[in-house]
Amino acid sequence: MTQESVSQKSPLWTPSPERVAGSRMREFADYCEARSNRKFPDFPSLHDWSTTSAEEFWDAIWDYSGVIGDKGDVVIRDSHKLPGAEFFPQSSLSFAENLLRRTGADPAIIFRGEDKVCKTLSWDDLHRLVSRLQQAFRAHGVQKGDRIAAMVPNVAEAIACMLAANSIGAIWSSCSPDFGEQGVLDRFGQIKPVLFIACDGYWYNGKKIDVAAKIAAVAPQLTSTKTVILEYVGGGEQLCRSIEGAVTLEAFLSGTEPANVTFERLPFAHPLYILFSSGTTGVPKCIVHSQGGVLIQHLKEHMLHCGMRAGDRVFYFTTCGWMMWNWLVTALASEATLMLYDGSPFYPNADVIFDYASEERFTFFGTSAKFIDAVRNSGHRPIDTHDLSSVQTIASTGSPLSPENFQFVYDGIKQDIHLASVSGGTDIVACFVGVVPWQPVYSGEIQGAILGLATEVWNDDGKPVTEEKGELVCTKSFPSMPIMFWNDPEGTKYHSAYFERFDNIWCHGDFAEWTSTGGMIIHGRSDATLNPGGVRIGTAEIYNQVEQMAEVDEALCIGQQWENDTRVVLFVRLAQGIALDEELIGAIKLKIRTGASPRHVPAVVISVADIPRTKSGKITELAVRDIVHGRRVKNREALANPEALQLFEKLPELQS
Repeated sequence: MTQESVSQKSPLWTPSPERVAGSRMREFADYCEARSNRKFPDFPSLHDWSTTSAEEFWDAIWDYSGVIGDKGDVVIRDSHKLPGAEFFPQSSLSFAENLLRRTGADPAIIFRGEDKVCKTLSWDDLHRLVSRLQQAFRAHGVQKGDRIAAMVPNVAEAIACMLAANSIGAIWSSCSPDFGEQGVLDRFGQIKPVLFIACDGYWYNGKKIDVAAKIAAVAPQLTSTKTVILEYVGGGEQLCRSIEGAVTLEAFLSGTEPANVTFERLPFAHPLYILFSSGTTGVPKCIVHSQGGVLIQHLKEHMLHCGMRAGDRVFYFTTCGWMMWNWLVTALASEATLMLYDGSPFYPNADVIFDYASEERFTFFGTSAKFIDAVRNSGHRPIDTHDLSSVQTIASTGSPLSPENFQFVYDGIKQDIHLASVSGGTDIVACFVGVVPWQPVYSGEIQGAILGLATEVWNDDGKPVTEEKGELVCTKSFPSMPIMFWNDPEGTKYHSAYFERFDNIWCHGDFAEWTSTGGMIIHGRSDATLNPGGVRIGTAEIYNQVEQMAEVDEALCIGQQWENDTRVVLFVRLAQGIALDEELIGAIKLKIRTGASPRHVPAVVISVADIPRTKSGKITELAVRDIVHGRRVKNREALANPEALQLFEKLPELQS
């Protein structure tokens, strides 16, 4: 089955009329019909209005979602500028105040760690912790615009620290504790934090990982920085003795007592987060996001697209170094309970996350395409072993979800489930395409565009196309565009990243295709697109075929410069006990030829023991391409397993 014929198949799932009628998106559409005297009988009509009447739409989002703050009289200033448009330029708000709008004894955050630690914070508990942190930050001299950097696990204290930082106008930036020393310095060294929060270790795959030496090396190099150690595995006090001026979080909070949190209301465009690009092609770019842009974009996605309501239990498997952490925590503004997990999702076995989902009654289950693929390959079938009746939506991101994994979710996890493949990125800390609760789910397809984003696919001539591959673009401004890159005073890096390809148009860097159903297929990153014989090919199209084979656990594909052209080279990590011989190579090529097309067939197939990936789990085609061509990989610290690059150096199969 080719990708092109996917959309001709019957839907895997269709929402019932009752589910559509009871959705928050229908509720919002009715709300907007009353305000605008228009009718929105289906999703295309609602989406079209959201982009052609942007001021009315974003004004309605602010009111419907109950944003706490002073809105002002202007919704969008200079809406024709991209970049340059200003959203709610007269408004003032506090991101933290919106996330802490709820009080009481119900759980705000439930945490489960790999070491079996379980912890629950009520809304009142969270308010009390944020209050104490706010007092401690102020006592340390943290002010509006200062940066607080954190290298921490995905624990409740990380969220509380972020909220306390924003409550006084400080800017939050975080990464996970598995980053190497240089990787931490490459990120936080650029933004010069006034406070560095780190953990004393973490658990992964049944092992307690010590980070004392890394923290002791990093902390003194983050200039004028005080270090606060979050005790997680034990040994925080000992670590503090090895770092000048370091204190445990408990000591940092000494002398504070819970009180009412005070909130500094600041402009919509005030910086909230500094996120970082993957850094696989150089020092990571420091992407600065605004508090208002993140808030209103996430409220829209959470409430309307994901259907979140007060009391829902929302899970996304993520670390504090992936933008999905930032996306997840905003669910507090919908008064949902956050379900946090830290550790390996496969320790002690592939049931651990599904145990959590069943026992704690998740309503929204977010994960990565690689996780779903790994569960399928492990032979586990949660549909036979776990009660997932509470789960309404399973979301997948990080990389394209293959058609066989779409099918596996319905066959092996849950039949009546809204499966939502979504795609966006760190650049917008949100989605361009994703969950559409009124639309059916087709195998291999993302359901549709997100409201308020004028998402199109353009060909090389800058013309919009359907059922044809091209560049994913956004033709109109939106609130969660970065406000700037840090240390980019002229905006040249920012402009180069998104606006160099097409003038006044956001070019995202994804190679994509609209289908006849209104869905989208992401064929891979544009900079990793193959071009043999001048024909552009997305790497995801090849992975979708070869990773269906039981003999192949994972694949990575690059284009190698060869004889004045490009030849397709496929690397495969094989299942245990399988060897790559001529028969298997032939089977792989046949699978790709019949499932994709003859032009997708690799010229060379090579077996490797491991495939390099970023900290967020994405395979890194660009780094492998550089190694194969004898170029230096500029930032190995961005990789979770940089040692894997050695497997691709000077391979004899690629010399002839």
